[in-house]
Amino acid sequence: MTSVRQQDHHQVPSTNDNCHVPHTIESLEESQIAIVGLGLMGGSLAGGLRHRCRSVVGVARRPDSIAVALERGLIDHGTTSLSEGVSQSNVVVLATPVRVILQQIAEIGPLLPAECLLLDLGSTKTRIVQAMAELPDHVQPLGGHPMCGKEMSGIEAAEPNIYRGATFILTPLPRTSEQALRLGRELVEAVGSRPLVISAERQDFLVGTVSHLPYLMACALVATADATTSTDPAAWKIVAGGYRDTTRVAGSDVTMMTDILLTNRDEVLAAVNVFQRQIDRLAQLVESGDGEQMRDALNQIRQERLRMYP
Repeated sequence: MTSVRQQDHHQVPSTNDNCHVPHTIESLEESQIAIVGLGLMGGSLAGGLRHRCRSVVGVARRPDSIAVALERGLIDHGTTSLSEGVSQSNVVVLATPVRVILQQIAEIGPLLPAECLLLDLGSTKTRIVQAMAELPDHVQPLGGHPMCGKEMSGIEAAEPNIYRGATFILTPLPRTSEQALRLGRELVEAVGSRPLVISAERQDFLVGTVSHLPYLMACALVATADATTSTDPAAWKIVAGGYRDTTRVAGSDVTMMTDILLTNRDEVLAAVNVFQRQIDRLAQLVESGDGEQMRDALNQIRQERLRMYP
């Protein structure tokens, strides 16, 4: 497959015969970064990193995605060939759905230069880190999960500032070098995010409750409204900001969310079980008609919410 370009200078530089030539990268500024997957998150990261590194290469299946990324100035070069895009890159970022990332990890190892940093943006980490452990020894693996995004998808929705102010989880493996982790931190900070280094299991436990469960709750609320009030045309005239805000994430990309839920199934189900007990408790308070007990319970929850977001 060939490079996609608007002008000749958008071609990916030619590769060497031996893609495993050892090299040392001292800083992000010296690095060529390949972003594999030019959707919302990959395109946004590419745009945020451009001019903060030596060059940004976009790798995508669809030539029109590359064309849009070039037109918008999100990348320096673009190609539909994975091997061409990564073979001369010092940092490679996998910005595809989780189950695609798992497939790409198995494929990409032999294509990477020596000491190349391989980072991913997957929203679940345990299975990804397990797959990264099987990479060839010349690759430096680092799990990643930016805690940001929006409901729109695709390169057209890319927004270089989307990472600014967000927590960006980094999950090093035992084999990840200090230099590789330092470069990962530098990349995260370059786009305005705050790096947080935690284990894969810990991150999956946490996001199962604070990220993945809210998506299911939003979907359940939309389905409930559809099953009850949607036939009454007045419903959508009186809907308030609370419903819009609470259901916002139900508009997220379905392929992405399916992969997330299926690769973090145990933690999501554990969170759902706790939520079910909590909603049942509140329903029992409503059924009892005991205003004092209800006020006490709701006030306790309100105070906890204020502590979370003072």
